[in-house]
Amino acid sequence: MDKVQKSFYGLQFRIAFLEKKGTEFQDWFCKLASYAWGEDFEAVRPYGSQGDFKCDGRRISTRAIIQCYAPLATRENPLNKKIREDFLGAKEHWPNMAQWIFVFNDNSGLPPTSIQLLDRLRAENPDIDIHLWTEAKLRGLAEAMPAHAWEDIFGLAPSQDRFESLALEDIQPLIEELARLEPKPGQEPLDPPSVEKLERNALSADAAELLKLGRRKEALVEKYFQNAVLPDLGERIAVAFRHRYAQLKADALSADQIFSELQRFTDMADSPARQGAALAVLSYYFERCDIFEDANEEAT
Repeated sequence: MDKVQKSFYGLQFRIAFLEKKGTEFQDWFCKLASYAWGEDFEAVRPYGSQGDFKCDGRRISTRAIIQCYAPLATRENPLNKKIREDFLGAKEHWPNMAQWIFVFNDNSGLPPTSIQLLDRLRAENPDIDIHLWTEAKLRGLAEAMPAHAWEDIFGLAPSQDRFESLALEDIQPLIEELARLEPKPGQEPLDPPSVEKLERNALSADAAELLKLGRRKEALVEKYFQNAVLPDLGERIAVAFRHRYAQLKADALSADQIFSELQRFTDMADSPARQGAALAVLSYYFERCDIFEDANEEAT
């Protein structure tokens, strides 16, 4: 994979980690582990009344039993109950267990009582290595996958060469579709953003890299608007972006989630050419303060 594809897939990975819940998260982890570890990994599924013996998957070489937990909302008591019951159940059903890995999809950290619980379990079971895996560990697991696995899981991604060859005819269909939204023109200013805007919005390195990449083709977007029959076409689309951004921000999504939703808003998942065009359009409006906050704005 080249740099563009790595950034694209890196962002897709982070959004999947944040948004997948319950069984969907468990299935996603098993795909990552299967591609990364091959035959060294075995997924485990519930069977009848027996359940899954407190194991979502195991790594044969390290005798690791793995349990995933991705609730809709993290609550302290259910979390601690889940940790204790899953560990003790795995210890009972898999007596040769040498590692126990608890895969958790909340990057904000565990409550102190959960940390204390893990410490007690480690002290009481010195022959078993107990690990907590969150996004960073899963990202490392994903990076061990072969290149084709990323496409299998996350779909096509634009390459550096394909993006560099992006032309006006690639931009035109996307803008024409956005124009059909027919928003009413607004009066918001189009001041250029400060150089600190990326940091101000706490975008990840992958999202920032994609926006920087999009800047290289902003001129195509600007050229299209300059030659458009409707002189206010750019502003009409800008209003649609502002409105969608305001909705997403009101939902208290992270910056990367908002960026990903704006990608979906432009319907970028059609082809690598379409994805490249969407990045150019998003960068165009990002640089003009139509989406995300400028660095000189007060935090709210």
